[in-house]
Amino acid sequence: MTRTELGPLTFTRQDHETVLTNPLPMIMIPPRHYVIIANPADRDAKGTVVLEGSGQVKLRHGDEEIRFQQPPFALYPGEKLVGQISALQVVAPNTALRLRAIRDGVLDGEARLAGDEWLFRGPDTYIPRIEVQVTTAVSAIIIKPNQALRLRARKEIKDVYGVLRKAGEEWLVREAGAYLPDVNEEVVETVSAVVLTDKKALQLQAVQTFTDVFKKQRKAGEEWLVTFADAETHLTDVHERLVGEVKLTTLTSRQYCVVVDPVIGGVQHLGKRELRKGEVSFFLKPGERLEKGIQNVNVLDPEEALLLRAREALVDGDIKRKPGDRWMINGPTDYVPPVEVEILERRRSIPLDDNEGIYIRNIDTGKVSMVTGRACLLKPNEELWQKELPEVVERLLVRDFSRDRAENNAATSAAPVARDKTRVVTYRIPHNAAVQIYDFKARESRIVFGPDLVMLGPDETFTVLSLSGDVPKRGHVIKAVALMLGPDFMTDAVVVETSDHARLSLKVSYNWQFMIDRKDKESIAKIFSVPDFIGDACKAIASRVRGAVAGQSFDSFHKNSATLIRKAVFGVDAQGNPLSNFVFNSNNLVISNIDIQSVEPVDQRTRDALAKSVQLAIEITTKSQEASARHEAESREQAARGLLERQKILDEASAEKHKKELLTLQAESAEVESTGQVTAEAKAKASASLIEGEAAVQQAELQAHAFKIKSESEMAQLKARQQADVNHKKALSEMEIEKARKLAEIEGEKFADIVDAIGADTIKSIAQAGPEMQAKLLQGLGLKGFMITDGSSPINLFNTASGLVGGHAGAKKAARPDVAEGSDMGDF
Repeated sequence: MTRTELGPLTFTRQDHETVLTNPLPMIMIPPRHYVIIANPADRDAKGTVVLEGSGQVKLRHGDEEIRFQQPPFALYPGEKLVGQISALQVVAPNTALRLRAIRDGVLDGEARLAGDEWLFRGPDTYIPRIEVQVTTAVSAIIIKPNQALRLRARKEIKDVYGVLRKAGEEWLVREAGAYLPDVNEEVVETVSAVVLTDKKALQLQAVQTFTDVFKKQRKAGEEWLVTFADAETHLTDVHERLVGEVKLTTLTSRQYCVVVDPVIGGVQHLGKRELRKGEVSFFLKPGERLEKGIQNVNVLDPEEALLLRAREALVDGDIKRKPGDRWMINGPTDYVPPVEVEILERRRSIPLDDNEGIYIRNIDTGKVSMVTGRACLLKPNEELWQKELPEVVERLLVRDFSRDRAENNAATSAAPVARDKTRVVTYRIPHNAAVQIYDFKARESRIVFGPDLVMLGPDETFTVLSLSGDVPKRGHVIKAVALMLGPDFMTDAVVVETSDHARLSLKVSYNWQFMIDRKDKESIAKIFSVPDFIGDACKAIASRVRGAVAGQSFDSFHKNSATLIRKAVFGVDAQGNPLSNFVFNSNNLVISNIDIQSVEPVDQRTRDALAKSVQLAIEITTKSQEASARHEAESREQAARGLLERQKILDEASAEKHKKELLTLQAESAEVESTGQVTAEAKAKASASLIEGEAAVQQAELQAHAFKIKSESEMAQLKARQQADVNHKKALSEMEIEKARKLAEIEGEKFADIVDAIGADTIKSIAQAGPEMQAKLLQGLGLKGFMITDGSSPINLFNTASGLVGGHAGAKKAARPDVAEGSDMGDF
C-alpha cells in the first residue's frame, strides 16, 4: 500500500515503510489555467477521495481528469501529470474552435454522440473537457459588398436562415460581413457580383426549377436576362448558370435590324421575324438573334435601284404581292425592307460608251441580248449574263489586252487582267489584219479587217488560228485570233540531197503576203480556208526545192544555188527566166521572194573537209598578223622602259624635298600642341563653372514655374469640379420639377378625359342610383320618417329632429333621396 503525506508536518518513517520520493511541492494552478491528470483518484459526491478496504486510494485507471484553478494539491499514488499547466484558450471574435466529441454525453447543453462535431464561437474562453477534442481553429470568412459565399451541406442541417438543407444542397450567403461556416457546411467558393450597366446585361439559365432573388419562378432550362433596370449588381445563384454577357444593341436613326424568333409579350415566337428601326436601344432576349446584324438604311441615288423579292404575301401600297414576286425600288429614296421582303441585290445604272456593252438575259424567256452605247439599268426580270469562251480564246484575249496596255503606257508594268464575262467581248484588230467571227445561231461567219474594233454578240465566237512555228517548222506552235495579211517573212530549214549524194541543210527565208480584193466576197473568204497556211506553204516550197536539187551535183548547186531554188519555187517563163512570185490559189497567199541564209553539209566528212580548208586559210592569216603585232609591241616596250627610268629619278628627288618640309611642320605642330593644351584646359574649367551656375539658376526658375503651373491647374480643376457638381444638381432639380409638372398635367388630362368619356349625366345617374334604390326599399318597409346619409358628411340634427316628429315631414324626406349622397348608406 502506498500513501501520500501532506504537509506541513514532521514525518517519521516506520521500519516497514519506504519513502518513494523526496518532498515535492504542491501543484498550483493559476487563475485561467488548467492541467490534465491521468489515472485520477475516484471521489464521491462530496468530493472526498474514495479509499479501498486496504486504505489504498481508488483510481480510475485509463481515465483522465481536467482540473482548473483551485488551492494547491498533491498527486495521490498512481496519478500522473499529463503535460504542463496550460492557459485556457481565448477564442477571438470572428473565430471558432472546431470540436469533436470522443465520448457520448451532454456537451454544451446538447446530447452528443462520439464523433459529433460542432463549433465553439468567440469571443469567449474555451473550457476544455475530457469528452471533447479540439480538432482545429476556424476563422470567419469576410464577405465583402457585392460578394456572396457559396456553401454546400455535408448532411441535412438548418442554415443560418433557418432553412432546412439536404446533404449535397448548395446555397448562397449574401449578407456582407464576417461569416463562420458551420462544421456541416462546406465552402465551395466566393462568388463575386457582376456589375450591370445600362449597356450590359446578363443572360442566365436555370439549372433546375427554383424561385430567383426577384421572386420569380424559373423552370429548369429557362433562360432570361437581368438588366440594369432589375438590379445594379447581380450574384449568380447556385441554381443559375451564367450563359454570357449581352451587350446593348443600339440603332441610330439611319439603321435597322431584323430580329429572328422574337420574344413578344414574354412569349417567344419561333420562326417569326420582327423589324426594328432606330433610334432605339434594346437587349436581345434569350433565343433572339439578328439576321445579318445591324444594317444601314438603304439610301438610293437617282442612278440606283433595289431588286426585291416577296418572301410571303403582302400588300405594297395598292399592289398585292405574292410570294416570289420580284420588283424594283428606284431612287432617290430611303428604303427599309419589311420582314416580308428580301433584298436580292443593289443595282446601279451601267453607263456604256459606243465601244462598250453588256450581255443581258431575260429570266422569263431566257433570251440573251447585247446592250451598247447607252446607260442601262436592269429590269426586275433581267440579269447580267456571263459569256463563256474557249480557254485558248480567253488566253489570247488577255495576252493581247495586256500587250496593248503595255504599248499605251510603257512605264507601267502590264499584268494580265481577268476578263469581266458580263461585258461585251471586244477585240482591237491590228492594222493589216483580219478576224473571222462565227455566229452559232445564224450558222454563218463574217470577216472583219483592221484596224477596227469588233464586238462579239451573245452567240458569236472567234475563229482561232493554229499555225506552225520554229525552225524547222512544227505544227500548232502559234495560236492567234487575228490573221496578219503581210507582207511578212518566215524562215524554214530544208534538208536536200544532190545527185552525187551530198546532203545539205538549207536555211531559207520567204517573203509572203495575202493578195485580197476586198470587194470580192469569195476572195475574202479564201484567206481563212487553209487553217495552217504557214505549214502548208513551207511544205509545198520544200518539196519543190528538194526536187530541183536532186538533179544537180554538189559543185553545180554550190555555184548556182540561189538561181536553182528561185526557178524551182517560182517557176520559169518562156525565155527560161524565174518568175517573180509563187501564188497559192486556195487562200491567195503570195510568196514574193526567197532568201537563202545558209547552206551547211549534213554529212560529217564533207563538213570536216570544208572546215579544214577554212582553218588552213585562217592560220596563215593569223600568223602574219601575229608577227607584225610582236614587232610593234617590242618597240613600244623599249620606249616605255626609258620613260619609266626617267620618271623614277624625278619622283625620288621630289620625295626628299617633301620629307624635309614634313619634318619642319612636325616641329611647329609639337610647339603649338603643348601651348594650346594648357590654354584649352583653363578655358574649359572656366566654361564648366559658368555652365553649372547658369544651369542651377535655370533649374530653380523651372522648378518655381512648374510649382506655379501645378498649383494653378489644381485650383482650376477644383473649380471645374465644383462648378460641374453645381450644374449637375441644378439639372437634376430642373428635371424633377419638369417631371412633377408633366405628371400633374397628365393626371389632370386623364381625369378630364375620363369625365368627358363617361359624361356628366352618366355620373349623376350612377351617384343617384344607390340612394334612390335604398329610399324605395325603406318606403316599402312602411317607415314614416327616416334620413339617408353616407356616414361621413356632417348633418344638422337640430333641423332634422323636427322633421322626424311628424309623419308628413318624414314622408317628404323620404321623397327626396338627394339629401345626402355616398356609397355607404345609414338610416335613422
